[in-house]
Amino acid sequence: MLRSRLSVFPGLLAVVLACGLSACSTVTEDKTVGWSPNKIYSEAKDELNSGAYDKAIGLFEKLEGRAAGTPLAQQAELEKAYAYYKSGDKAQALATLDRFLKLHPASPALDYALYLKGIVNFNEDLGLFSFVTRQDLSERDQKAAKESFESFKELSSRFPESRFTPDALQRMVYIVNSLAQYEVHVARYYYSRGAYVAAINRAQSALMDYQNAPAREEALYIMVKSYEALGMTQLRDDTQRILAQNYPKSEYVSQGFKTKDSPWWKIW
Repeated sequence: MLRSRLSVFPGLLAVVLACGLSACSTVTEDKTVGWSPNKIYSEAKDELNSGAYDKAIGLFEKLEGRAAGTPLAQQAELEKAYAYYKSGDKAQALATLDRFLKLHPASPALDYALYLKGIVNFNEDLGLFSFVTRQDLSERDQKAAKESFESFKELSSRFPESRFTPDALQRMVYIVNSLAQYEVHVARYYYSRGAYVAAINRAQSALMDYQNAPAREEALYIMVKSYEALGMTQLRDDTQRILAQNYPKSEYVSQGFKTKDSPWWKIW
């Protein structure tokens, strides 16, 4: 009996050894061993440019460790944030950028970090399916748009000569117009449901908070119609005069509320 049991051991040992060797063969080999930091950066950029964002992120992370404390490591961190953004992981992109801004307040790339943070929030607020629903930015949550504005504002105030500032300023105008349009969108919603006081309040918010925004014309028109519905003729006439004074050729007066076609805000 003892001999028969011992005779099993060689076969069992062979199986164990085979499994062990198989496990060892599945360990992922680090192909970057022996690579210089510049070599890693070059490969990471190639992966990024080809759309292999996960591979690029992994390489940039290796580079951060290998070149810690150098400008190349900072560049890798920014490139990693961009790769996260392009892959659709915007939460990780923002977390990476916030970490960069905290750890490297004197970095020569700080203007780009602020610009990229603004871009991440800007595009996030546009919405993945806006091209299908034809829903513009003014009809969605404005939190990301406001955060985008703040990043662009900080960039333009701290780095007025940055090559990223002209585009940031243009996007700031867009965001302001969009936020004004958001208030008007809500005002129009209230008006269509007979909540005329609420409609007036939201239209007034657009007028007070967003000077020179295109949405002010519709805000005045909503106020005219709401005062009329409430029987407040004096306020209606006063607002009508302001509308005529500022928009003498207003299409709202002649045609009423516009039927939406293509989004007015889509300039990129």
